[in-house]
Formats: sequence, structure tokens, C-alpha cells
Amino acid sequence: MNCNSFTSNGEICGLKCRGLHLVGDWSSWWGGVQMGPPDPILGVTEAFKRDTNPKKMNLGVGAYRDDQGKPFVLSCVRKAEALIAAKQLDKEYLPIGGLGEFNKACAQLALGDNNEVLKSSRSITVQTISGTGSLRIGANFLSRFHGGPLDVYLPKPSWGNHTPIFRDAGMQLKAYRYYDPSTCGFDFKGALEDISKIPEQSVILLHACAHNPTGVDPRPEQWKEIADIVKKRNLLPFFDMAYQGFASGDIDRDAWAVRYFIEQGHDIVLSQSFAKNMGLYGERVGGFTVVCKDADEAKRVESQLKILIRPIYSNPPMNGARIATTILNTPDLRSLWLEEVHGMANRIIKMREQLVAGLKKQGSSHNWQHVIDQIGMFCFTGLKPEQVERLTKEYSVYMTKDGRISMAGVTSGNVGYLAQAIHEVTK
Repeated sequence: MNCNSFTSNGEICGLKCRGLHLVGDWSSWWGGVQMGPPDPILGVTEAFKRDTNPKKMNLGVGAYRDDQGKPFVLSCVRKAEALIAAKQLDKEYLPIGGLGEFNKACAQLALGDNNEVLKSSRSITVQTISGTGSLRIGANFLSRFHGGPLDVYLPKPSWGNHTPIFRDAGMQLKAYRYYDPSTCGFDFKGALEDISKIPEQSVILLHACAHNPTGVDPRPEQWKEIADIVKKRNLLPFFDMAYQGFASGDIDRDAWAVRYFIEQGHDIVLSQSFAKNMGLYGERVGGFTVVCKDADEAKRVESQLKILIRPIYSNPPMNGARIATTILNTPDLRSLWLEEVHGMANRIIKMREQLVAGLKKQGSSHNWQHVIDQIGMFCFTGLKPEQVERLTKEYSVYMTKDGRISMAGVTSGNVGYLAQAIHEVTK
């Protein structure tokens, strides 16, 4: 069908150009591009910035803040940077798979130093562009090489970016029950029922700890039942571990599910991020690990991961990997890091307890125990969209519409105000 639009000189076009015009009668290359929806979390931040209320709170941001609400750089990171600077190292390209020392330390952190998988060299770890890059490399690898269905089952709900990462890599998105809104807790029965019906050889995504966005994690005995069913159904477990150490303050406790699955004979794939637990957000430090049948298979997998990485970003950035490696491989810095990550986790736990205490002090008749029971940076409050809207309009408390709040935005200075605001909209 010919175009009936007017051109810049006022004449009917008459061409097959979809009515897209620029000066000089050229069609626009991008005239058919539609405006995309705003990012829900960035939208919260933008609205927060425009607010002039001195008591305003931004509970949407997914980054740790100290008790003054300021971005926090770990002292172990500063010390590692000083050690690196003193060496006056070059800025040459890293290999496609990243810094070898980092990959080894990354895998040891996740699996434990003495894991049989590492001793037998039947796993391969490549450095990635933080957790998001790790997930995407993993999704691309599955899309190309996974012999089973190209279906990936996500917990419902899951981190918002999981969906486009796997979808854009060519995977089909499915879901299994996970969060129970009636209890603000884990829907264990629903999860088991759904997982037991997943077609064999499908991929199941599991949050290793500090489930995002709900903060609801299975207990060890529940993980054991999940592992049993995953094995019976012959599913491929894809663990996303973005919060090791940052969830409970204990790196071994937070990696328990990953290590248990491997002990039970699961050959997992694993994404790791060092954004939260080392505060290396902008350094983009991550790793992707594949546990294989044997060392020969691991070498073949490694070769194909490099082939996938090369046309995407060629090789990963070095500075953050050097920082993480220096911390993990320097005993004094590692000890300091473990203290600091424990301190960050404890501050989050303390804010959860103080928020619930504040709500009780306000006279709230609701049961807020789930706020304490949940773990990690995020909390699914159970607030309804209309209550969230009131919090924003009346109290300048900003969060996503689903009632998820970042506990990192809560401080000893504003927790009382938040408790008062939540109480007022939930009476």
C-alpha cells in the first residue's frame, strides 16, 4: 500500500515508505521504533529525585547503603586497590575466559576449597561481566548446546531481568510456584507439585540464597526435597548466586544449597556476582561455572564458552577481577572482607528487626514476622499497590508497586518514620 503522508514540501508521498519522513524526503531508518516502557526501578529513582520532601526515602535501589544512607566502599577493596596500584601492572587484554587466578578463586568460593569437582578438574569457570553477563553467557550456552527442551523454569516471581536474559537468548520461559502471598513466605507445597511436573531435561533456575525479589529462601531440609525431585525429573539446575555472604553474613551457609546439589550428583551450572558481597557494582565482576561429567568434557565446554564470548565482548574487564582476586587470595584481606560482609548482612538484619519493632510500637495489629524471616537485601512487605501509592503520595516513601523494599535504604535514622508510614496505610 502506497503512503498518503505529506512530505516536507507539502506533496503526497505515494511511495511504500510507511509514512516515515525526514527533511529532503528521506525515509527515517528508525521511524518505526516505538518508545519502550520505563524501567520500573529506575522510574522509582527518578520520581524520588524530583521529590522535595526532606523525609523522602528511596527503597527501590538494589545497592547497599550504610547507616547514613550513603554508598559504601569496603575497606578491603581500598586496600586491594592500593596493593594493585603499587605493582604498576599493565593494561593488556585479559584472555577470552578472563583472569585465571580469579576464575580459580571464584569457583573455590562457591564450591569450597576441597570440593571433589575442583580436585578432579571436571568444572570450568569463566570470568563474566557481573551476574547479568554470567546469566546471559549461560543462557546462550544452553540455547546452543542443551540437548533437552529449551525451556527454563523460573520461580514465580523471580528477578525481573531473568525473563529478558533467557528470552533474548532463545530460551522459552516457564514458571513454578514459589512465593505464597497469603503467608509472605515460601510456597513449599506448590513448588514441589510444580517441579514434579516439569518435563524431563528442562532447565530449572534456582536462587542460591537471598531470593530476589522476595527474600524468601527454602530451609535446608526443604532444599533436600527439592534436590530429590530435581534429580528424579532429570532437570538441569541453574543456580543464580548473587549474594554469597551478603545474605546471612556466612559465605558457607549461603552456598549450602549449591554444594548440596553437587554432593547429590547434580551437574549444575552456576552464575556468580561480586557486586553486592564486595560492593564492586560498577566494576562488573562475575563468573559462570559449568560442572561436567569429567575433565575432558570440561575442556570441550570451555572451548565453546570462549567461542560464545568472543563475538559478544571479546574478553572481560580486568580491574574488578584483580580486586576480587587480591581480596580472596590475600589472607589478611580475606579475613577483613569476611568481617565487612558479615557487618553489611547484620545491618540489614538489624533494620528488619527494628522495622517490625517500630510497627508494633505504632500499634499495628498485623503480623509482620515475615519481615524478619525473609533474608537478604529485599523484603516483600505484602503491601498492596494502593497502599504503596499512598506511601509515595502521602509520605514520600518510594518502592516498586509490588511492595518490594530494599532494606539497604532503611537506616536507624529513618526506620521509625517508615514504620509510622506503613502503619498509617495498613490500618
